[in-house]
Amino acid sequence: MKAHTKYLWFNTKRHRDYINITPEVEKALKESKIKEGFILVSAMHITAGVYVNDAEPGIIQDIDEMLERLAPYRPDYHHHHGMGSGNGDAHLKNILTHHQVIVPVTDGSLDLGPWQQIYYAEFDGQRKKRVIIKVIGG
Repeated sequence: MKAHTKYLWFNTKRHRDYINITPEVEKALKESKIKEGFILVSAMHITAGVYVNDAEPGIIQDIDEMLERLAPYRPDYHHHHGMGSGNGDAHLKNILTHHQVIVPVTDGSLDLGPWQQIYYAEFDGQRKKRVIIKVIGG
């Protein structure tokens, strides 16, 4: 069994952003030369997330609106009193999207559904953050 690690860095211009990182994950897989196994893709900041969903028109806007409805940006989170960072909603949005995904690798390719893609979700942007890609297999 082999392992390959790659890091992606982000510094989004917007406070909330959604970025399709599938091409970067595919590039890491090719660099690894692994044909069968798994890829772990994990946001290394708790105010960001990684998820798999279809790349179809309107989905990202629907996801953003749902997350804002369930965990709206507001000043009265308990977290704000202890940390003073004002990003309590970002921590909650992370719980809803999760911070990592595991994607199967079959015959040297990501084994995703026909429209599925891997996304990085930023909920407290405008500062430097990273994602780890860990390819494991043979």
